[in-house]
Amino acid sequence: MSHVLSRRHIIEVLAATPFATAFPALARPAVASARSLGFSDKRLKLMDAEFHALVDQQKLAGVVTLVARHGKVAHIDAYGRLNANEAAPVKLDSIFRIASMTKPTIGVAMMMLWEEGKWAFDDPVAKHIPEFAGLKVRDLSGALVEQQSPMLMKQLVSHSAGFDRSAAYANDRLQETDLQGMIDKLSKLPLAFQAGTDWRYGPSVDIQGYVVQKLSGQRLDQFMQNRLFGPLGMVDTGFFVDPSKVDRCTSIHVYKDGKVTPQSPTNSVRTSAPRFLSGSGGLFSTAPDYLRFCQMLLNGGHSAGKRYLKPDTVRLMHANLLNPAVNVTLYSPDTRGLGFGVDFAIVMDQAANHTSQAQDSYYWGGAYGTWFWIDPDHDIVFVWRWHENRAMDGMVQRIMAAVTGD
Repeated sequence: MSHVLSRRHIIEVLAATPFATAFPALARPAVASARSLGFSDKRLKLMDAEFHALVDQQKLAGVVTLVARHGKVAHIDAYGRLNANEAAPVKLDSIFRIASMTKPTIGVAMMMLWEEGKWAFDDPVAKHIPEFAGLKVRDLSGALVEQQSPMLMKQLVSHSAGFDRSAAYANDRLQETDLQGMIDKLSKLPLAFQAGTDWRYGPSVDIQGYVVQKLSGQRLDQFMQNRLFGPLGMVDTGFFVDPSKVDRCTSIHVYKDGKVTPQSPTNSVRTSAPRFLSGSGGLFSTAPDYLRFCQMLLNGGHSAGKRYLKPDTVRLMHANLLNPAVNVTLYSPDTRGLGFGVDFAIVMDQAANHTSQAQDSYYWGGAYGTWFWIDPDHDIVFVWRWHENRAMDGMVQRIMAAVTGD
């Protein structure tokens, strides 16, 4: 087998920048020979050097990288600090706010319930949330009109059901209540577009969290712990941080005069269950925990002898659900070559998207610079921490060079 990508290949990279990232509450794992697993030692060291330089230049607060293949760790590196103004170092068990990387975990919960027959892609959303029956749509003139067709569950899980971008709801304070309170508020507001005609990054996954609660009969945090985090061994993932683990949490950072600085003098960390359980962005986690999650997906829905989803279900999660004329417009008003599945973006056209990510790769990121990428063709998972999203593709190129280089 050559050094070019083959099967069972995992890469996990997290960097602490305006917000940091790192690893598990577990003992340091044994590290196998990178070359024996198909990696270039030289390229991995060059990757480390580049990350370290960014920390030294105060472009990042810290960085952690973990590379694994065939279930064996090939490379580990941790460099920098939890807080740019303090001495405590980033370690493998550091805990980070993963923000919108919460969303794919909710997507898995939704698909668990889909496999149980609790909902269908072509169900009207109002079948499961009656409060949304008869919602009006605000058209381009500002007038309220009827829905041309009812919004469907497949549109809810792909940000195309008609809900506006999150910023449009700032005055409605959707998260200053509980999930039922959010539904009650949204039920009194018009949709922003006709279902299926646009893609807007808004409260859809918080709504999915509500659906998980309603269909499972459990609080969202309980369902996630019982069905996903606990069984997968994601020991440091949850909607709050146990007080005994607070000193392992990274600080949120921002750029000031071109350098990272803590957003606030204190590193405020949630230490008890919040009233609002945000499926859109409420989780804390570590790199090894999220790697377990990604590996389960890469394995076709199973991990360590336990099945979480069927292989066909995982494939359905990263199949495009958007209508052909709809673009994923998060970073640009005209993002070509991307589709969207169940809480993942999908590379549909590598050339049109101008990306080094392979065709059919799927990914997403978080507001604090976290990002992950799964390549089912080459069996790659890549998870990292960065502040400037425009640098993502450059890091994809570096990782691919580490895998294929000498």
